[in-house]
Amino acid sequence: MALTGNKGEWSEIYTLLKLLGEGKVYAGDQHMNKIHDLFYPIIMILRQEKEGNFNYKLQDRDVVIQTPEGEELLRIPASVFLVEAENLLKAINENDGAFTVPKIEAFMNRIYCHALKAKSSDKTDIRIILHDRRTKINSEMVFSIKSQLGGDSTLLNASKATNFNFKIEGTSLSDEDIAKINSLNPTRNKVIERYKAITKKGCKLIFDKVDNSTFRNNLIMLDGDLPSIIANLLLEQLNSGVSTLKELVEQITETNPLGYDTEQASPFYAYKIKHLLTSAALGMMPATAWSGKFDANGGYLVVKKDGEILCYHFYDRNRFEDYLFSNAYLERSSTSRHEYASIIKENDGTLSFKLNFQVRLK
Repeated sequence: MALTGNKGEWSEIYTLLKLLGEGKVYAGDQHMNKIHDLFYPIIMILRQEKEGNFNYKLQDRDVVIQTPEGEELLRIPASVFLVEAENLLKAINENDGAFTVPKIEAFMNRIYCHALKAKSSDKTDIRIILHDRRTKINSEMVFSIKSQLGGDSTLLNASKATNFNFKIEGTSLSDEDIAKINSLNPTRNKVIERYKAITKKGCKLIFDKVDNSTFRNNLIMLDGDLPSIIANLLLEQLNSGVSTLKELVEQITETNPLGYDTEQASPFYAYKIKHLLTSAALGMMPATAWSGKFDANGGYLVVKKDGEILCYHFYDRNRFEDYLFSNAYLERSSTSRHEYASIIKENDGTLSFKLNFQVRLK
């Protein structure tokens, strides 16, 4: 059966071919520009397949495919991988939805690559031995691949686990009011319209809790204030219409809803959100109890729209965090799938309204 995948899935194979063809990967800055004097030579890419494990070793100008024990299976000029990468990039750009690329699949079979996604945990996509020119050390690192060739990639997925519950306080709402607000269903901006209708009635949303106890505990483990900070970001998005996390953080830094001591201009909100983004990028998932350990200990490889691949290495943590912080934005997910943005009358007579937390990368 032919391999079928979307743009993001084929991007993983593109990354494999492109990196093997170029033999190195450049670092990127927070605005996704190549840093020309900072790159990491690639020693080897390690890949797990159902048929076994295979190592793709860069040797002179060749790619040598080996077993883990070092037995040579195949040797191909690295330039061939670059040609195949360009062919795949063209196919990715020309197709939508799920599609096949027979010529690339034939080459994949030749190089012992039989699946679009190597066996891995959820946060890891590719395992690479890189040479650090500064320390002169070769290190095996695991990276997550984020591709701009399709839609914007998700940093933190929406689910029922990412619902934040707010209590509606102020003027009491009648059953008729509740039914009318819950029936507001414009094609776009349903959440905003319902929120505006609530506030027009003289009510306001007061943060209550993160619905899912696992996500709540993960956030508290990172920082006890994160649930409240995220709740304020969600409200600020509704009030201002701004979606980029950096701008939202700047706005709540001005209003300082948690009352931090700002006399010394310490970046409380930005620091805590950067910590959250890094953790979500490299290991933490909302509905899974997190140990605090990173899966993708290398960082991110970003496939740009023009096919260039940039490395955001976790060793350069400040640059990695700045990239995430500068490119992350809040997106409102499906209200029908995740059961939020409706007024709920609780058993004790109080009214609740849920907002959902989802983060994507530009």
